Amino acid sequence: MKVNKKKLYEIIFEADTREGKAFDVLIIVLIFVSIFLVLLDSVTSVREKYAVILHTSEWIITAIFVTEYLLRIYVLNKPFRYIFSFFGIIDLLAILPSFLGLILVGGQSLMVIRAVRLLRVFRIFKLSRYTSAGRTLAVALYRSREKIFMFISVILTLVVIFGTVMYLIEGEQNGFTSIPVSIYWAIVTMTTVGYGDISPVTGMGQFLASIVMIMGYAIIAVPTGIITSEMIRHPAHSNTQVCPNCMYDRHDDDAQYCKRCGTHLDVSSSTGGES
Repeated sequence: MKVNKKKLYEIIFEADTREGKAFDVLIIVLIFVSIFLVLLDSVTSVREKYAVILHTSEWIITAIFVTEYLLRIYVLNKPFRYIFSFFGIIDLLAILPSFLGLILVGGQSLMVIRAVRLLRVFRIFKLSRYTSAGRTLAVALYRSREKIFMFISVILTLVVIFGTVMYLIEGEQNGFTSIPVSIYWAIVTMTTVGYGDISPVTGMGQFLASIVMIMGYAIIAVPTGIITSEMIRHPAHSNTQVCPNCMYDRHDDDAQYCKRCGTHLDVSSSTGGES
């Protein structure tokens, strides 16, 4: 059993072997197929004509994801670390909606069942585990979280100020019926969306709108620059090792021990029992 458990660990959690890469490719393909089925299921004509095929395919994929989820729990020394980890919760969300659809029965809950089944679209988050680019982006977002928070705080301050000023300039007679509505206009304008449902008519209001539009073009580039700088500063690693003890998966390419808990990354010495 130890050999089987070790082999399963290498296939499921690592991508250094042919079997591990094939497993990752299979899961990626199934994720895309599952999302495609969710999209087709939302089209009434397709759903009515191919309901049996769609539901059968969905349950086959769900069964594979359930098997994957249970195997991930089985091969780990400390499975609860995985169960309550980010990816563990994502994996659970990938299979839970299908079973909730069986539990929620009755005419009054049909809309609830449909909403729950549409949650299967969250399976797309599983892709981030299997792509180095996804991991790099996640690390960059995490490292730049303070800068992004400050940026969002500044944006919120600006839209409140511009919205309030526009409310004072235009007034209720020109469609700016309240400060919240004016703040909505400021957000739409600053993000360069420009729905056009509310627009200033006075000269001063149009001047202020022009300033907000110009600022919007400059502001949009800020978060991109913040995240890009972090991605350049911390490039992706090719090491696919996942620590069997603490589930940390962002090790340096030459790492032999987990930088978080110190566990040896050689799975042959760490998957057979408690370390």
